[in-house]
Amino acid sequence: MPLHCFRELRMSVYDRLSALGITLPPVATPAAAYVPFVRTGSLVYLSGHTAKRDGKPWVGQLGVGMTTAEGKAAARAVAIDLMGTLHVAVGDLNKVRRIVKLLGLVNSAPTFIEHHLVINGCSELLGEVFGPAAPHARSAFGVAQIPTGSCVEIELIAEVA
Repeated sequence: MPLHCFRELRMSVYDRLSALGITLPPVATPAAAYVPFVRTGSLVYLSGHTAKRDGKPWVGQLGVGMTTAEGKAAARAVAIDLMGTLHVAVGDLNKVRRIVKLLGLVNSAPTFIEHHLVINGCSELLGEVFGPAAPHARSAFGVAQIPTGSCVEIELIAEVA
């Protein structure tokens, strides 16, 4: 294994975030009657996070004026918000043993079929940040609408130490 691979394995989650130029946001205030996360045993369930751009809902519908690449960027932005919430939930992202599951909802036209590619924006960033703890089960669905007109919503389950 090349030396740089060993270095990457030793890097903390926060070192990886810093190397990627990512600053974790504060936890968003819930928009309805729910909490941002629930921890039970070693599992942390994060409520769905909708895509935001410049602090406002990232509005759009995939397949109708919004491309797969734009949706993927929105899903990447959701991943950053999810990590911010996960940090608050567990106190230290280095305690994450495994990203267990993602559920991705994509606001899309009935003819749009690349939901899985959109949600890759989240999965791929989690892979860059959490390394071997990142491979996860996942579902990706197209839906008629997401709250606030957002283009993507993703929820996450993680196992923590």
